[in-house]
This record gives sequence, C-alpha cells and structure tokens, in this order.
Amino acid sequence: MGRTATIERKSKETHIKATVNVDGRGDRSRIRTGIAFLDHMVELFCFHGLFDLELEVVSSDTAIDIHHTNEDIGIVLGKAVKQALGEKAGIRRFGSKGAPMEATVARCIIDISGRGYFHLNVEGDKLVQPGEKQEYSLSYLEHFMESFAHNLGATMSVTLQNVSDDVHTNVEAVFKAVGLALDEATQVDPRREGIVPSTKGIID
Repeated sequence: MGRTATIERKSKETHIKATVNVDGRGDRSRIRTGIAFLDHMVELFCFHGLFDLELEVVSSDTAIDIHHTNEDIGIVLGKAVKQALGEKAGIRRFGSKGAPMEATVARCIIDISGRGYFHLNVEGDKLVQPGEKQEYSLSYLEHFMESFAHNLGATMSVTLQNVSDDVHTNVEAVFKAVGLALDEATQVDPRREGIVPSTKGIID
C-alpha cells in the first residue's frame, strides 16, 4: 500500500472529494472538476509527479465563475497530500525541477517545511488575462497554487521565464514543474528512513 489519503470538503460554494496515492504511477487518475482546462492541468501534475488521484467536484458555483472551485480544489489537494505524507518521516523534503513548453520554462522549488507559502515570479511583461475563449489565467493559477501550498504546508517558489501570450503554454509548464518537484520532495531517502527531516524533529 502506498501513502494514501481521502479528503471530503463541503462549503456553501463547493463540495469536493479527493483520494490521493503519493506512491502511484501517474496514469490511474480520474479528475472531474467541472472545469475542462483544470482537469487537463491536474492530470498533467499527477502524471509527471507519479501521483494517482481520484478527484470529483460534486457541486460548485461555477454558474457564477470558477474562482471558488479553482481555489477550493487547491485546498483539498493540499490537505490530501499532507495527510498522505503523515509525519513525513524519511522524505527528502526539498524538490527542485523545471519543465519547458516551447520557449517558456517553468521552474519550481519546494520545501515541505510545514510553512505554507507560495510565490510566482513572472519574468517578462506578458500577463494573460481571461478573454472570450479563455477560462483560465495566471491569476487563477496563482490562487490555485497558493491554496495548495498553504494546505500542504509547503514553501513553493515558481519562476516562469519567457512568458508566452498563450495561457495554456504558461500554465501547463507550471503544473508539470510543480508535479516533478513535489515527486522529488516526497520521495523517501533510504539514508533517512524513519527520521523526520527537520532539526526540530517534527514538521507540522
């Protein structure tokens, strides 16, 4: 059995269920958020991070917009991964990976420290906002990742270089980089098996 957890969260805006296996294969996920673009991004995150995820948005207020649903999925996913890691004994804790998409490159550095923090550094002056045919933006990406990092208890820094005028390219590169970095950070180091990777002896 891998490191697994199941989370169910209900609010006035959303009802979301998720089961994650941190020690998965990445190709056994079923993601149903009600936001087709986000389904694809989370699937990429899982595939390249080698996580198996069952995620379902049972109900939401997407008739208004996707703000609450996008943010709440980040909350649930962060809580599920945190619970699956338990006391975090033996994990590498730190991860640093990059992913290119054409000229655009996303780099993620993560520390599963118990301190939730997210920073997105965009190099360039192209900030793509939602248009008539775009339901996602860098702003939505930032809200998702901030919710994920805070509820996982991880410090995450993402740098996006050579920003594209295509929102899909930018966001996909980030989700891939975060998945790759999180996979590295959650791996068990045999030299530290059974030991929490902190001089404090605990990671909250």
